Order: sequence, then structure tokens, then C-alpha cells
Amino acid sequence: MGIKHRLNHIFLPNGRTFILAIDHGSNFNVLPALKNPGKVIRECASSGADAFLVSPGLLDKFSADFLGKGIILRIDGGVSMLSQEPRPLQTVVEPEEAIFSGADALVTMSFPGSKFESESLGALARNIQKAHRLGLPVVVEALPRGFEGGDDARTPENIIFACRQAAELGADIVKTAYTGNKESMRELCESVFAPIVILGGARKIPERELFGEIRDALEAGAAGIAMGRNIWGHKNPALYTSIIAKLIHEGLEIEAAMEELNTGS
Repeated sequence: MGIKHRLNHIFLPNGRTFILAIDHGSNFNVLPALKNPGKVIRECASSGADAFLVSPGLLDKFSADFLGKGIILRIDGGVSMLSQEPRPLQTVVEPEEAIFSGADALVTMSFPGSKFESESLGALARNIQKAHRLGLPVVVEALPRGFEGGDDARTPENIIFACRQAAELGADIVKTAYTGNKESMRELCESVFAPIVILGGARKIPERELFGEIRDALEAGAAGIAMGRNIWGHKNPALYTSIIAKLIHEGLEIEAAMEELNTGS
């Protein structure tokens, strides 16, 4: 099975995708929202998520709840929110193991500009090469300076550079932050020769704002989203998933999305 065939498990024929990221528990606290992950996974799979970004434990223990949707396996980790000292991520799942687990793709981080960029970028390049030899696509989560912060860390220019670098190293999909407006998103999508999916980030984004970011990104040329906490942390994840799926695949207008959300809540 080749890379293009596996990508068809993630993208719909329209070239777009709704990836629900639920891999956070390997590094961060996901309770109480994901106390019952099987229920959330099954409800969101039934409501319109096209693929899931997962940790090894979730894939192993809840495989039936994904309902045959695309699976993107997180292969880096080795750090946690409890650590008092910043440390570089490590490869904790080899690409060969991702194949054996039944994953359709793997995901790994890229932190250009961080104090650990040599470890991050070196592991990224090696894992892409290994994965491609196995016919496995790679999603690269490209974040300038990682999680180290800085006022100028996530400027549109830095995001565009990080994403272009990921594509140059072989990424098949690039996951990154929304650049802030449609114009800079268009510049990003035109500058990177791999599909772009936007993430939600750590902060809770109001529904209308999130809908607007998704629509702007899609209109600028993005292929979809790879979001987690803002969706599975919502009071009604299944309904929220259903509406976002319509935004991505059916062109649902924001006002109609808000009306559907308010009616269904």
C-alpha cells in the first residue's frame, strides 16, 4: 500500500479533510473532557470527522470506535506537562511500528527556531525518510520556536517559513497555526507545496471565531483542519463536529452554522 492510497483514507475526494486531534493525553491533561475517550471518538466519527490524530494507547484500546476512519499516529513524545525543565521531544514510536498498528499516516513535530531545533529537525528528516520507504505518509506539525513562546514566534512570516521547510524535508501534510487573516493564509498556501491543515491551539476559541478561521483558511486554499481541544472539549462534541464537517465539505455559511449550533444545543 503506497503513500497516495493511504492519503485517500484521510482526504475526501474533494481534497479536503477534517482531522480530529485526540493525541493530547500523552503530554497534557485531557480530563474530564476525554474521561470516556471511546464514546467521544465514536460520536465524532459518526458525526463527520474524516480522520483522527491519535496516541498509541488510544489506537490500541479503542480501535473499533474509530469506525474505519483514517488514523494518524503520533510518534514523538517523551515529555509531559509536569516537567519543570524544557526537554526535546523524542521519537517514541518507530515508523515500522506505526505500520504494524494499522495507521494510515504518522505525525511528528517540527520546531524551527527553538532551542531544540537540531533534535527536532534531525528526527523529523530521519522519520520522514523511514516512513516514505514504508509507503507511509507523514504529517508535520510545524510551529516556529515550538512551545517556547516569544512575541514574534508565530508571525505569518515565521509560520510560512516553518511550513515551507517541512515541505522541503518531505512532509505530505503540514499542520500549523492559523496565520491571523485570509491574506497571509493565502500566502502560506501558495508558498507550500503540501496540503495545509490548521490547528486550534491551546486557548478556547469562541464558536463564531473558530468558524470564521476555518472558512477563511479554506477560502485561502487550506485543505482542512486538524483540531482537538476546541472540539472534544465542547459541551456537545458530536454536534460541533457535525457543523464543522459541513463548513469544510458543504460550504455551510457561518450564520447558518451558528443557528444550527444554537438550535441543537
